[in-house]
Amino acid sequence: MTEAKIKFGTSGWRGIISDDFTFLNVVKVAQGIARYVKEKERPTVKNGVIVGYDTRFLSEKFAATAAGVLSANGIKVLLTKRDTPTPVISYEIIKRKLAGGINITASHNPASYNGMKFSPSWGGPALPETTKIIEDYANDPLQKVLPGDDKNVVALDPREAYLKVIRNKVDLKLIKKAGMKVGVDLLYGTGREYLDLLLKESCKKVTVFHDHRDAYFGGASPEPKSERLSELISAIKKEKLDIGLATDGDADRYGIVDKDGTFITPNEILSLLMVYLKKSRGWNGCVVRTVATTHLIDALAAKYNIPVRETPVGFKYIGEIMMKEPMIIGGEESGGLTTYQHIPEKDGILACLLVLEMVAAEKKSIKEILKKMYGEVGYIATGRGNVRLTEEKKQKLVAALSKKPPIKFGSYTVEKLITMDGFKFLLGGKNWIMIRLSGTEPLVRLYAEADSDKHLDQLVNLGKKYILSF
Repeated sequence: MTEAKIKFGTSGWRGIISDDFTFLNVVKVAQGIARYVKEKERPTVKNGVIVGYDTRFLSEKFAATAAGVLSANGIKVLLTKRDTPTPVISYEIIKRKLAGGINITASHNPASYNGMKFSPSWGGPALPETTKIIEDYANDPLQKVLPGDDKNVVALDPREAYLKVIRNKVDLKLIKKAGMKVGVDLLYGTGREYLDLLLKESCKKVTVFHDHRDAYFGGASPEPKSERLSELISAIKKEKLDIGLATDGDADRYGIVDKDGTFITPNEILSLLMVYLKKSRGWNGCVVRTVATTHLIDALAAKYNIPVRETPVGFKYIGEIMMKEPMIIGGEESGGLTTYQHIPEKDGILACLLVLEMVAAEKKSIKEILKKMYGEVGYIATGRGNVRLTEEKKQKLVAALSKKPPIKFGSYTVEKLITMDGFKFLLGGKNWIMIRLSGTEPLVRLYAEADSDKHLDQLVNLGKKYILSF
């Protein structure tokens, strides 16, 4: 049996621990990164590389292994003293002008997974042209791997520097004045002693869940979705809290629950924050969204004269645009965002606190703010789902979509097809369907929007019916 090749996905390289995510493969990828930064990051390589890790099984050991390989290659390594959020790694790269950063994390994936996220010197997730080079190096059977050592490894605690930055980006005084009661679920991840600490500084009452390390994440994926936040939702109702906040395993994604226990989608949060930041900060610039993210953004952006930039799926593309032109906010429907002059990486901690600030400033529930927003531009219903397909059927689906894509979905006529990243069918008005294949799982991802919940259900069912016809 031939060994599977190392392959980077939308956000780094991930695999199942002890299956394909092994110490040997970590060494190979680390050697590939060492070679990359020495060849491509020459102006900053002398400043070194930061290495962090999350709360998963063996993450600190994998991090030490990667650090040892970089050190053996003569690269200075800043190894974090404890598990660290991905946005903190990004901030340190930019602040210290480092050649790059590695975080050992599989983010929101199940506990059986681990991964390596690499960010080059600009601080955002590595673009495909970068990961392709590292992949080639890591998979090169002739690549020489140096025995690891720690002679160039320095311990680093980056927490205070990052917390100081966030305190300056969020109006904590306004939050404190509002006397808010908040629930927060850290999902056993790296947001511990970051988000909860800032909340305790600024809120009247803070109810905290899962603020200790658990490599199994309580037996479920550390993803801040409604089905994962049942304890938080119960506490909001029972204790009459004003809001619920959550972050994922490496604290780059966020989850928001309103005061009545309703989970607010990232699509809605991104739209609300765009308007709030435009009004409260007076920022000028574009809004950046991925191709799978809500067109509610577009409707609001038109009202407030904000240019919209659409990118393929993956925060790296949002970060890339952010580095080239002024941006008010950029985000994706999966729960990641960043803002003007912050890091070119998604930040769940900042996202949670900005939502809290918005609620404090508006003196309304999120649903009340949403109602006002929909009153301005009309309601848009958003949905997504996954359809399991074998690899063979996935290939048949792609072939059909490429050669003879559908011109109708039920009574909906396709007005335009966008093939930027997957297949997005614009169906007139506020209606669209998008079909996109997962690169790492036997899944087809389906996204849809419509002008009503009834029409959304129709579109989702039509999309699933088409996918399952192969």
